[in-house]
Amino acid sequence: MTHTLAGAVPLADSSATATAGTLDVQQFINRQALSAYQWRIVALCFLIVFLDGLDTAAMGFIAPALSVEWGIPRASLGPVMSAALGGMVFGALGSGPLADRFGRKGVLVVATFIFGGFSLLSAFSSNLEQLVILRFLTGLGLGAAMPNATTLLSEYTPERLKSLLVTSMFCGFNLGMAGGGFVSAWMIPAYGWHSLLVLGGVLPLALAVVLLLWLPESARYLVVHGKSAERIRRVLAPIGREAAEARHFVVPEQKSVKTGNVFAVIFNRSYSAGTLLLWLTYFMGLVIVYLLTSWLPTLMRDAGASLEQAALIGALFQFGGVLSAVFVGWAMDRFNPHKVIGLFYVLAGVFAYCVGQSLGQVALVATLVLVAGMCINGAQSAMPSLAARYYPTHGRATGVSWMLGIGRFGAITGAWMGATLLGLGWTFTQVLTALLLPAGLAALAVLIKGVVSHADAT
Repeated sequence: MTHTLAGAVPLADSSATATAGTLDVQQFINRQALSAYQWRIVALCFLIVFLDGLDTAAMGFIAPALSVEWGIPRASLGPVMSAALGGMVFGALGSGPLADRFGRKGVLVVATFIFGGFSLLSAFSSNLEQLVILRFLTGLGLGAAMPNATTLLSEYTPERLKSLLVTSMFCGFNLGMAGGGFVSAWMIPAYGWHSLLVLGGVLPLALAVVLLLWLPESARYLVVHGKSAERIRRVLAPIGREAAEARHFVVPEQKSVKTGNVFAVIFNRSYSAGTLLLWLTYFMGLVIVYLLTSWLPTLMRDAGASLEQAALIGALFQFGGVLSAVFVGWAMDRFNPHKVIGLFYVLAGVFAYCVGQSLGQVALVATLVLVAGMCINGAQSAMPSLAARYYPTHGRATGVSWMLGIGRFGAITGAWMGATLLGLGWTFTQVLTALLLPAGLAALAVLIKGVVSHADAT
């Protein structure tokens, strides 16, 4: 249906719309060149995701120093490695309904404040139990921030640039993770492990204030919820003069679907197999990503690398995702997307195995880690796009968000898997060899999904 505000006429044709002074918000955005105002929204959403990535990866970078200072065996760090990931599950699954009811901006500001505030408090933890609780609470904000930044940005971008801008924003997550590694290589030896958590707390708190002052609410949300025309004009006028002259605003939307019906869509005979295969693929991919994100610096230290080398090599793993994200998207548009993603998962497992066989050769290990990061992070960044192409419009948001939410359990598994294997006495080489299993399962699942799904819903 078409949501209208204060007596707006239906969009029968463009002349009637113009005569009535009614403006279709998305068509208006599509007609304009990208304004400085929209670039500001892109930049703010990018910063949210960047700091999300920095805080998400923080524990992996501080783990070696934390283990030494507190005298904690590496295997005992599993709960603190997984705590934020557990919070992210609840934050991701719960924030969508809140944003639909109360607005995207409010949820983003609160989420950024939450993960900044609890990250700052984490720096002053005096024992492992406190740190686990505070990291879980940090995860609530981290999990809520990224999906709502994606939603808000997509609602302010023209269709012709939507994928490019949203993908570019997602690069901020890997850049934030990589940035945490580069910064920690300097800060932790100089100021201790607390310093990285302080940085990861102060920056989001400052950004939350900036968001409160400079980030607009979604115009589409305002229209759908019947807010005043004056308020809608205020957020759209910086994009083009046409908005300032409009009296009524509309957003063409499909009729909302009840939750039960939405789940009936993603689990019906046409989509249930693909749904489970998407979940399995994303789950296995995050097992690899978070095992390496959480434990690679520690594994490198055990293999003889210095604290600085371990942090920098960990950062290269994240930076690889930045380098590959755009290329993977380009390849998916030109070749079979399931085969492209499957190939990247296979290569991720192979290069992770090669890292484990290259001990003592720091330059070679760094290069292989970079390439492994390009492969696994590139594949993971492509999965939301693949899911969005698979589901019909009325089930798309649920299908994509639940793939991301279920996948977080893979992240938790990866962090715990590292602790368990190290506790069993596994070596650096053995742990990385074990990653061939989830890489192979992810590749197999996405390739089977390409066979059983037949065609994408788009």
